[in-house]
Amino acid sequence: MQLPIDFQPGWAPADIEDASAHRFLFLHGALVVLGDGDGARLPDAAYRDLPIGALHSVGVLDGRACHMAELRDAELPEGLEAVPLRQLFNRLPEALLAVAGRAQQLLDFARSHRFCGACGHANELFDEGRARRCPACGQVAYPRLAPAMMALIKRDGPNGRELLLAHGARFPGVIYSALAGFVEPSESVEDCLHREVFEEVGLRVKNLRYFGSQCWPFPHSLMIAFVADWASGEIVADPAEILDAAWFHVDALPPLPHQITIARRLINATIAEVAPDHPALSTYGAG
Repeated sequence: MQLPIDFQPGWAPADIEDASAHRFLFLHGALVVLGDGDGARLPDAAYRDLPIGALHSVGVLDGRACHMAELRDAELPEGLEAVPLRQLFNRLPEALLAVAGRAQQLLDFARSHRFCGACGHANELFDEGRARRCPACGQVAYPRLAPAMMALIKRDGPNGRELLLAHGARFPGVIYSALAGFVEPSESVEDCLHREVFEEVGLRVKNLRYFGSQCWPFPHSLMIAFVADWASGEIVADPAEILDAAWFHVDALPPLPHQITIARRLINATIAEVAPDHPALSTYGAG
């Protein structure tokens, strides 16, 4: 869910009369869309009279303004449905899905920062809408991201490349992926990686190599992905976090995350180093 490189962020209250704008409307945290065969699209001008709260800017995509708002409790007209963003993978174009993720995070921030966390006074818009400021005590809050490391552990033996993949207790469905965990206070990403790997599967790793990052709006994480080499240890999974973990040869892989995720991109890139024509590289995952 990467924002397109030409996307221009926006923050201010939106022009409600702009009929050409993309509207990202949310009902109880789910995006309101119009079914379109196996796909989905944002509501068009025929649905401009839906009962919404304050309309704010998300930014500009391909020259079109993007607005966001929450729907007041109401029954949706026929044809519209409120769908969690995860369920819109493969249904909504990836650029719109990424902007929807940004909109969801900003609306969640606005909802959870109506009042000052220090003194309880009602907050006001600040810094052109980017933040919330308490007029009583002056505390300022900006939208925050929770950094999380991701580690794909690999080892190369006489039978070829193997990947350490795990089925997490919080994963939807039966999906195996790289290990991941949130960075704790005063901890570097690298320290977090070593700690989380040992806590979750009892292994030691070496040769950490940065792969990339991805914003993950469920609800507000920043995934920072690495490849690491196995150094020592046998798999001992923490049952509170990991339902199953094992070494998988690249020719015998379990169900993998969706292609839109950085986890799948990380797995694909590590497979491609030794098997550039591997079928997993062209399979559009449904995780």
